[in-house]
Amino acid sequence: MSIANQIIKQFPDLLIKKDEPLSKYTYTKTGGQADIFIMPRTVSEAQAVVAFAASEAIALTILGNGSNLIVKDGGIRGIVMHLDLLHTIRREDTCIIAGSGAKLIEVSRFALSESLSGLEFACGIPGSIGGALYMNAGAYGGEISDVLNSATVLTRTGELLHLERDQLAAKYRHSTISEKDLIVLEAEFALTLTERQPIETKMAELTEARESKQPLEYPSCGSVFKRPPGHFAGKLIQDSGLQGKQIGGVQVSLKHAGFMVNVGGGTATDYLHLIEYVQQTVKEKFDVELETEVKIIGEDA
Repeated sequence: MSIANQIIKQFPDLLIKKDEPLSKYTYTKTGGQADIFIMPRTVSEAQAVVAFAASEAIALTILGNGSNLIVKDGGIRGIVMHLDLLHTIRREDTCIIAGSGAKLIEVSRFALSESLSGLEFACGIPGSIGGALYMNAGAYGGEISDVLNSATVLTRTGELLHLERDQLAAKYRHSTISEKDLIVLEAEFALTLTERQPIETKMAELTEARESKQPLEYPSCGSVFKRPPGHFAGKLIQDSGLQGKQIGGVQVSLKHAGFMVNVGGGTATDYLHLIEYVQQTVKEKFDVELETEVKIIGEDA
C-alpha cells in the first residue's frame, strides 16, 4: 500500500489531497507539488498526523499562510500539513487567543474591534499566527515577541506542550519555535485595553505607509532579506543599481528594492537565481552578506 493510501485509510475523515500544487498556497504563486497534502480541522487531528508521521518516519512539512516562503519547483516529499483551518480567534479578558492558521491581519483587526492595543504594528503583515511566531515577525518597530504571552505547540513526535513567555525566547526574526522546530497550534497575546480611536488611527497610518511603499500589486514573498547590522537591505540593493533587475519572470521591485515580485510566469527557480545574484552583487559592491529572511523549502526540479 502506498504511503498516501495508508494515510487515507488511517485518517478517513481528514482533508487529504495527493500531488497537490503548492503554488496555490504561496504568495509568490510558485512551487511544485506536495506528495500528500493534509488540512486538519482540529488540534487533535493535527496531533494525530504529527504522531503518525513520526512513528512511520514520514517527512512532515508544516505550511502556514505561505507569505514569506519559497517552495522550490520540485515540490515537497512526504506530508505537507496546512494549518489554515485552525483559525479561531477569541478574547479572554485583555488577552486574545488565536489559532495557528488565523491571519495576523485578522487578529490585529479583531484587537481593534475589542479596543485592545498592542498589535497595531501587525495590521499589514500577511502571515499566519504560526508563521509569525516561528520567525518572530515584525514591522514598524514592533515584534510578535513584544505581546506574546504563551503558546500551545506540538513537538515533532506529537507531544503537546504549553510554553509561557519566558520559554519563548525570541530575537530578531528568530524564536524558540524555530530553534526547536516546534509546530504552533495556538498563541495568546497580552494586550492593553484602551480607547478604540488611537488604535484605529495608528493602523490607518501604518496601512497607508505599507501600501505606498510596498509592491502589493504583484505576487511576492515579502521582505526577502534580513536587515544586516548597520544597514538596510533595500538601500544596499538600490545602491547596487539592482532595482528592476529581472531573471525569468521575477524582478527586484521598482517600488521597494527589498522585495522581489513575480511579474508574470515566474518560477521558484527564478526567485532563487535572482536572490543569489543580488547577494553576490551586494557582497562585491559593499562587502555585506545578505541573509535571507524568506524561508526556502522543498526540492529542486
